[in-house]
Amino acid sequence: MIINSTQSLSLDHNSHSYEINGDDIKLDLRIEESCNVFFRIVKVSSLEVKGLIPAETKVSLFFWNECEQEINACEDFVVEKDGDLSVGYGECNNASVNRKSILTLKGEGSKGRISTASLINCRKRYQIRVINDNVHTDATISNYAVVLKGGELMIDAVGQILNGAHKSTSHQTSRALSFEEGQKATILPELLIDENDVKASHAMSIGRVDEAQLYYMMSRGLDMPSCTKLISLGYLLPIAELIEDEQLKSAVQKQLENRINSLCMM
Repeated sequence: MIINSTQSLSLDHNSHSYEINGDDIKLDLRIEESCNVFFRIVKVSSLEVKGLIPAETKVSLFFWNECEQEINACEDFVVEKDGDLSVGYGECNNASVNRKSILTLKGEGSKGRISTASLINCRKRYQIRVINDNVHTDATISNYAVVLKGGELMIDAVGQILNGAHKSTSHQTSRALSFEEGQKATILPELLIDENDVKASHAMSIGRVDEAQLYYMMSRGLDMPSCTKLISLGYLLPIAELIEDEQLKSAVQKQLENRINSLCMM
């Protein structure tokens, strides 16, 4: 199904696949049952997505971005009691992205994960906030990026546990890898904790590929573009594991491999 205008989507207990191909689009996700949803972004300038995850449902949303124009995206998700939401973003496109994502764990026992995998040769900026707003909630943020020549990355990742959300967890990991000097990457991990009885952590790293690893690979006959491709695949391909539908997962893995091949061999 092609989405080219503002609309509401009713999602039941199935796997759904949509193509986003328009200009300014607003989506209201009306989730009725546990489901898996894949969005292929072909063309859009402004994208706004809102979704309420009902109690005791498990939902997976995956956004695959292949748009060749700048995108301004804003997503707002709320998870109710014992709901479970995974949101994944695969971005290996050759255009700038400005994304603001907010995920609120509103119901007791709710879980939420936001994961990104990005191959960057232009400007991409992500603002990600996951809010624990009830007891026994579980929040995770995972960001993995490979920054190529001309790439500029900024990630502002916030885990926030509100007062009263005891017995909750908030963990985040953000890593950016580059292959040469001069690449621009900024990661700002933040934890805003207003409750004592919680578990929270963040891990962040920005750096170049290990020279010894590159030397070993090249000593086995690989050139630099081939090394870049293989390391990038190992770094970014796990994002596809968020997709439960095996046929769709295989298709996304293939697209990811093709994009990495294309960009890393330039």
